[in-house]
Amino acid sequence: LVTVLFKQVFDITGDELDIGFIGLAQFVPALLLVLVSGWVADRFDRRRVTALFMAGRAFSGAALIAFSVSGSTRALWLFVIAAVLGTADAMLAPARRSIMPFLTDKSMVPQVVVVWTGTFVAASIIGPVAGGFLYSIGPSWAYGVATAFQFAAAVPILLIRYQREPERSTDRPTWTSAVEGLRFVRRTPVVLGTISLDLFAVLFGGAIALIPAVASERLGVGDIAYGWLRAAPGIGAAGMALWLSFRPLRRRIGPTLLWVVAIFGAGNIVFGITRSYAIAFLALVVVSAADLVSMNIRGAIIPLVTPDEQLGRVNAVEGVFIGASNELGAFESGVAARALGLPWAIAGGGLITVVIAAGSAFLFPSLRKIDTFEELEPIDAAPNAPAQAEPPRMV
Repeated sequence: LVTVLFKQVFDITGDELDIGFIGLAQFVPALLLVLVSGWVADRFDRRRVTALFMAGRAFSGAALIAFSVSGSTRALWLFVIAAVLGTADAMLAPARRSIMPFLTDKSMVPQVVVVWTGTFVAASIIGPVAGGFLYSIGPSWAYGVATAFQFAAAVPILLIRYQREPERSTDRPTWTSAVEGLRFVRRTPVVLGTISLDLFAVLFGGAIALIPAVASERLGVGDIAYGWLRAAPGIGAAGMALWLSFRPLRRRIGPTLLWVVAIFGAGNIVFGITRSYAIAFLALVVVSAADLVSMNIRGAIIPLVTPDEQLGRVNAVEGVFIGASNELGAFESGVAARALGLPWAIAGGGLITVVIAAGSAFLFPSLRKIDTFEELEPIDAAPNAPAQAEPPRMV
């Protein structure tokens, strides 16, 4: 869905900045709804919340079908639909991400994260490749397939069974209960460091959003080759997910996170300066493989140190920091591409990411010192607890 949406708006306007505005339209709802979405995820059945807003995504897809069939070239409608899509994503993301830790014992969460992210990247390979082929037939075909799968996805989500029942928040919808996720992140350095690192890495390393422009202007390839280039991140991530399933991370968790973010930035530098399709493809594979390792580490740290009844609110904050930063990163990349040109926008962002990774090693020593996942356990969720200056309690 997103692959075709970015491609369609660029084909209509020919302006990289409009790719950025699509990203911004998806980001703003997540920012505005961060307090509401987290409270909803902690208060109600997370499976039903996820299914409901998955259906909302499907209605956005139906609107994109109608736009494409109409033959309209008014890109404004694409921005409006992207904002509706972003609203559905903002509400479902905290609930969906808060389901995973309850599918197994907490000791198995790092292994489940590998399967969770591996499943996601498998879809991120199939989706863009299918999007490239279907877009060559017509955008409405691509949107139609995506919409059908969005509706179908709501059913199995409702059938999920927990191994251990999550504790639900019983707080009334007050300002204090809504902002507790923000307070928890602020007073927990290891969580703040983890999500801040990926926020700025994704924000300045948003090269993937500019793939349509790179494919057209620097590499000179068509729709099908574009689809494969858009699938390269999924291929890299799938390969790394397979590797981690056989060789899971066990030691030096914190330092590994810092290194893979630096590698992520270096891959963006290469992607920004090359004019070779093969090198660009390989650079995207490396970028996404590094990002997959980061996703796995972050995906395990957050639920391991967060109390069950606050997981939705913390995931909502993380969604703004990380998930929504993909869209904000797309906007930043579009603006930078307009101002500096494609090579400087992408390579410059990669260089900034490398610097951020180095700086985070000194700003968040508690993150740098994490050795194993077994060291981590939930931190006191008391709203008035004093700010924590040390790493999470160790077993």
